[in-house]
Amino acid sequence: MSDAPEVIGVVGAGTMGAGIAQLAAATGARTLLHDPVADALARGVRQVEDGLGRWREKRRLERDPGAVEGVAQLEGLASAGLIVEAAPERLELKRELFAALSRVAPQAVLASNTSSIPITAIAGAAADPSRVVGMHFFNPAPVMRLVEIVAALQSSPETLDVARATGRAMGKRTIDAADVTGFLVNRCNRPFGLEALKLLSEQVADVATIDAIVRGAGFRMGPFELQDLVGIDVGYEISLSFHEQSFGEPRWRPSPLSARMVAAGRLGRKSGRGWYEHPRDPAPDPEPPAAGGGDGRLVAIAGEIPVADELRALAAQAGFDARGQEDAAGEVPWLALDCGADPDAPPLQGGPVAILCADGSLHALDADGTAVGFHALPPLDATTLVELTRAPGTGTLAAERAEAFFAALGKRTAWVADGPGLVLGRIVSQLVNEACFAVGEGVGTRADVDDGMVLGLNHPRGPFAWCEAIGVVHVLAVLDALRIELGEERYRAAPLLRRMATYHGPGA
Repeated sequence: MSDAPEVIGVVGAGTMGAGIAQLAAATGARTLLHDPVADALARGVRQVEDGLGRWREKRRLERDPGAVEGVAQLEGLASAGLIVEAAPERLELKRELFAALSRVAPQAVLASNTSSIPITAIAGAAADPSRVVGMHFFNPAPVMRLVEIVAALQSSPETLDVARATGRAMGKRTIDAADVTGFLVNRCNRPFGLEALKLLSEQVADVATIDAIVRGAGFRMGPFELQDLVGIDVGYEISLSFHEQSFGEPRWRPSPLSARMVAAGRLGRKSGRGWYEHPRDPAPDPEPPAAGGGDGRLVAIAGEIPVADELRALAAQAGFDARGQEDAAGEVPWLALDCGADPDAPPLQGGPVAILCADGSLHALDADGTAVGFHALPPLDATTLVELTRAPGTGTLAAERAEAFFAALGKRTAWVADGPGLVLGRIVSQLVNEACFAVGEGVGTRADVDDGMVLGLNHPRGPFAWCEAIGVVHVLAVLDALRIELGEERYRAAPLLRRMATYHGPGA
């Protein structure tokens, strides 16, 4: 197993490059930072020194950091055993750099921090392509605990070992990713923004409601807040690149809404306006109500999937007389919740009904009926909000009791338009589906996907952990219903996801 090099070079002294240099110096390596712009180089060196100083004050340094030197010319990197490139995302620029670095430091491993350009295309410009690798850090590099190691077709095992050893020495979880569009983490995260845009285009909910629902499930930011932070133009260009490199994959089709925002100059925080007006000081999300107050009222909760099990447990804790479908037979419940009722068991009847919108929209599941629709994803103890929806015939009593029931469970509610999975169910089901496509195609492992999404993007849990909590059957139900009702190929289920359903059985 290789050790991290004693001398590490970084090309590009911007925020990302300086962050990588800070990490390099913290390993004890002599660190050489290069930028062709003198002012940028000076700022970068100061950023590194300031960052190391903060770590020293907080006692986060495990050893004395290596010396940090700014070098004005590429030739100053000649002694480096590893050089990490953090230059702007332009293929020709990177190819020129790698050709020059091959001449300056022929024995060095050359790594690119690109997040979107194929490493194989960059490696072809090096004198020895076997010495080229991708090391994709996440922003801000000193904080995020992940680095993707991306092998070009030409990368040697020794080169990959050096990259992994350096990442580990920097305190990062290193994951291996194939050299495909978006590598592993950014690819698996595509539905987070794209499905939110699709929901908005279909008027399922507005921007603020979608963001609030997503935050209620434990995400630090909603998808539209994140787009404003990154830049709507940046996200749109990435979408175009994904779609082009995949030869038109329907799951990655760019949104016309993004194109319109870019055309209007509404790019997010940097332009003062995006999905929100900026500067913005949003109010914190309301606290959920206190749980309790079931007062022994009978609620019948049908279904054998995890959400039904968790609802029965939470209802009992809140003081309801919570029973399954058969145990409630012959009595009139205060509220019945259909999470996949058994058609061969006594039907839910006599009281208002709330239907889980997983196998279809409320319109499809209760045509001309009076039920209210809802959707929630396990683990329910980690979410503060449940979504509700109406059909034209939804009764007032059903709507009022659904709101009261979930409030008694300690959950806020949000009303959205109808559809399979409502808002969060669609986004998370597509995240799970994309992860299954990626693993099935050999882009990475299940463990690397989950760690990557949590450590690199601050998701509350990885897609496979979501799937385990929700149940494969529930995820597939949402995807299949979306494909049927919307008629779009983007919702086709990954083969791996279908195989997982057969492994787990019908109650999974």
